[in-house]
Amino acid sequence: MRRLLKGWGSEAGTPGSTPVPDAPADLLATLETAECWFFSTDAQGLITYISAPACARMGVAPATLVGQAFATVFEIDAEAAGERSDRPLAFQMSGRSRIADLVLRLAHARSPADARPAWWSVSAAPVLDPSGTFHGHRGVARDVTADYTRRREDSRAAEFDALTGLANRHRMTRRIDQVLAAYMPSGRPAALMMLDLDRFKLVNDTLGHNAGDELLRQVAQRLTGLIGARGEVARLGGDEFQVLLPDLDDRGKLGELAQKIIAVVSQPYAIDGKQASVGTSVGVAVAPFDAQERDALVHAADLALYAAKNGGRGAFRFYSADLRDEKEERALIEADLATALAAAEAGDPALGMQYQPVVRTADNVVVGFEALMRWDHPHRGALDPDLFIPIAEETGLIERLGAWGLRRACADAALWPAFVRVGVNVSAVQFGRPGFAAMVADVLAETGLAPERLELELTEAIFAGDDEAVEAVFAELKALGVRLALDDFGTGYSSLGYLRSAPFDRLKVDRSFVETATVKNQNSEKIIAAIIGLADALGMETTVEGVEAFDQLKVVCARGARFVQGFLFSPPLDQDTILLRLQDESFRIEPSGPDRHRPERRSVFRRIGVIHEDHRYDALLRDLSATGARVDGLVGVPEGVGLVLDMGAGQLAVATVVRSADASIGVEFETPLVSDGAGGLVTRHRVPPRTLAKLGRAEAPSTPRQFLEVHVPRGKVA
Repeated sequence: MRRLLKGWGSEAGTPGSTPVPDAPADLLATLETAECWFFSTDAQGLITYISAPACARMGVAPATLVGQAFATVFEIDAEAAGERSDRPLAFQMSGRSRIADLVLRLAHARSPADARPAWWSVSAAPVLDPSGTFHGHRGVARDVTADYTRRREDSRAAEFDALTGLANRHRMTRRIDQVLAAYMPSGRPAALMMLDLDRFKLVNDTLGHNAGDELLRQVAQRLTGLIGARGEVARLGGDEFQVLLPDLDDRGKLGELAQKIIAVVSQPYAIDGKQASVGTSVGVAVAPFDAQERDALVHAADLALYAAKNGGRGAFRFYSADLRDEKEERALIEADLATALAAAEAGDPALGMQYQPVVRTADNVVVGFEALMRWDHPHRGALDPDLFIPIAEETGLIERLGAWGLRRACADAALWPAFVRVGVNVSAVQFGRPGFAAMVADVLAETGLAPERLELELTEAIFAGDDEAVEAVFAELKALGVRLALDDFGTGYSSLGYLRSAPFDRLKVDRSFVETATVKNQNSEKIIAAIIGLADALGMETTVEGVEAFDQLKVVCARGARFVQGFLFSPPLDQDTILLRLQDESFRIEPSGPDRHRPERRSVFRRIGVIHEDHRYDALLRDLSATGARVDGLVGVPEGVGLVLDMGAGQLAVATVVRSADASIGVEFETPLVSDGAGGLVTRHRVPPRTLAKLGRAEAPSTPRQFLEVHVPRGKVA
């Protein structure tokens, strides 16, 4: 075959004059089959001849292909080539080079449904006349479908996850290496997201592994639809996923994408006629700022994910240098929590409860309290429950910890007046364990608290498991006479479905709506009104959380709120304070706080650099917000002057001075800062390390310093 092709291509030919010049017709007829066929093209790459058996195999007539460009009729396997291959094939067909064993298929799915798909190994030689003029190619193709399909399947199995169809760990490792190798020399960015599923084990345990596999497939579909062409999604194994996003370093956009991923993945899943729910947390690292090599970048994203999970889950976190020791810290907290719980069960006060009042808006009378667990760690101080509750869930301590908290809250509430209720938060993991309702019954009997005075506060996470099992627990709890509240209402995607069958007595409006209720161009006020109206229609009560200013109170009351809680009325109180206040016939709290709610300003004490023209000053960053900051340590800075704040780690914020007094200035940022996912603020973009290095080698200043730099003690408060 190749000898025929060699001789065929070496002779002069007149393109288009005869189908296959110098090739005996009887020889072609003998050799041509559906598995072995010939073709020829002209100098423009247009087909001038193609074997009839091949066309029959493709389900097309030869006349429909003659005159078409070979590179548009056939294509290289894009998956195998790693890119769209029309241009490479067209380039090869337009040149004078030989083509050897190039595997092609019919392009654009032209074959009818009954035509058997085929792959051909194509070889072709250029046709040159005696003067060296190029007249096209003559070629031969042989069927390699079986062998090539098998090799593609083997290759895909090695590169892609069999369950979800996503890239696997091997492929993603190779892709990260490729991107970093191409991007790092020029300083182009690439972001890496790490995520895993919260409560996935609960779905596996309650609905079975087949349901868990189906959930993973649906998660993969959602992630693929969300990421689209912006990047590549991989499943690393289990419930771990990875997202590679080339050319993206805007932490505002990355944060928004991470929040979308969390929201989309957290929507309920329909599996075998049942409903399952999971959540997710996301860690984000960006090259070249956080790392410049693959292992370091993956490690940075993994640490950020770890921090996001430790911060309460259902959150995202950007990598920062102070995350390096969080895994070690968490291991220590695990051990300390077990010790603290054992001590608390024996009466030690390290673990304790505080209670935030729930106030009736009509007369400001306290009608209940929400119980909040507190841990005063001997070395780390007060630890947030969002830190240690997830640890308790993962280590199996949640049943003991939850039972202790419920027993303590009920015992304290038994000493309050009969009209005052106590709300106790229940972990979804604890709720799903066998015997939960029996434990509640035992606690009520032991403490003597009337069942109707106990309100168990649940989140949508309880619906992650078997619907029938959840309904059975509901029935047991209602038979005891306890009340049920759905916490954080409005932040999920399936709350209305839950209300259709779940016997809730109260909805708690999430504080996130209250925070933005007074902000223009937000729908939070309308959402609050809608939730209250829905609860009224269903015969449920509502409590609005997070009321901290009078303008917020005015809005929620105008929208029908009858019960509220928040710092405008009171922070959480200890039992001794409550008993003292309850000595009066009624516990009434008059609201006290700011008239207007304003976006949170974070008090910080951090040394930064302030750049003006070609001078750098040392100063102290204070009262940071998304739109501006207070900076202490510079004297003689006029209002209106432009500055650049170097906040470290490549974060340069362009700002304008809007207030100046003594050694303190107030600045407004040209571009607002964005959330780091952990309550902090960061710049959208960072300056690459190589650029920072160049800035550090700047020439000596050519102008005199204009401001006086003074030392401000780090702990001094003006």
